Amino acid sequence: QVQLAESGGGLVQAGGSLRLSCAGSGTRFSFYAMGWYRQAAGKQRELVAVRASDGSTNYADSVKGRFTISRDNAKNSVYLQMDSLKPEDTAVYYCNARAYSLNYWGQGTQVTVSS
Repeated sequence: QVQLAESGGGLVQAGGSLRLSCAGSGTRFSFYAMGWYRQAAGKQRELVAVRASDGSTNYADSVKGRFTISRDNAKNSVYLQMDSLKPEDTAVYYCNARAYSLNYWGQGTQVTVSS
C-alpha cells in the first residue's frame, strides 16, 4: 500500500521558519514528481512547490524566495523548508506524489503562523 506521511507542522510566529518532511512508502518514488500543496480554511487547495524526477522545480509566486523544496530519493522523501513565514501561509500542507495516472496524497499537516 502506497502511503505518504507528513511531519513538521506546527505553530510559529511571523518571520519564523518550519521544515516539513514527507516520507513515502510502498513504492519507489524516484520517477514521481513530488511536491507540496496547501489548503487554507475556505479556500481551494493550491500548489506550493513541486520537484520533478529530473530535479526541476516549480514554486507558487507567493512563496518564491522564501520556501525551498528538496528531495532525497534514497529515503523516498521530500522536504519543504519554509522561511520568513507570513500569517497568510497558514494552511494544511499536503504532500503529493504524481506519475502518469498515479496520484497520491498524504493526510496533511497543519501550519499556523501567528502575527
